[in-house]
Amino acid sequence: MTHFPFETVGFDLDGTLLDTFRDLGTAVNHALALGGFAPVSMESSKDLIGGGAKAMLAHAVQQQGGLPGGLEGDDFRGLYKAMLRFYADNNAVHSAPYPQAREVVAELAARGVTLAIVTNKFESFARSILAEIEFLEPFETVIGGDTLGKGADGAYLSKPLPDPIIEARLRCARDPAQLGGFVFVGDSTYDVAAAHAASVPVIAAAYGYCDKPPAQLGADAIIDSLGELLPAIEQLGKGT
Repeated sequence: MTHFPFETVGFDLDGTLLDTFRDLGTAVNHALALGGFAPVSMESSKDLIGGGAKAMLAHAVQQQGGLPGGLEGDDFRGLYKAMLRFYADNNAVHSAPYPQAREVVAELAARGVTLAIVTNKFESFARSILAEIEFLEPFETVIGGDTLGKGADGAYLSKPLPDPIIEARLRCARDPAQLGGFVFVGDSTYDVAAAHAASVPVIAAAYGYCDKPPAQLGADAIIDSLGELLPAIEQLGKGT
């Protein structure tokens, strides 16, 4: 077996490892209905994914004229909390790994690669879903949008900031004093921006919920399925 070029592979969750849009869209529509808004279509809910649950709901509400108190008002906060409560109880109804996800993760682990999840989904939700579908065990760490807390501006230290990827790299390094190679896989501008800001290479998952055409995301490589991931990583490694 040839030497694998990276010590750690980090994955975004929604739209990269897991196809989750139906459960996320259902939660958004639950909150929209409570607020008297029209539902979004399940297919269009893919376009709302990337920045976390709050950003999903905010975008859906703003598309329909918003709320009198804006996104900082009590009405929106109430809808957001209702969405989170609903999603906590219904986050793994339809969500499932993409084709070849389990096989690729198993192959990486067999090669001695450390695996991480870096998502803007709250850590508790990410862990809950992965546990429910029996896919949590391979990952050394799971970093969610709330894992690192909030910065001085009151916003969570989540993607597109580099902080969660930097933290994942630190947690997964076999020798923290000598950080090994890290490559990240994601499907959005949040993922690419965070990886670049953290100075790690990034592969775009073109099959996911891309918020721009894959070729415009600015990734170092693009894959059309997870079956293409290992060759893409090996090719990237030749340039590092």
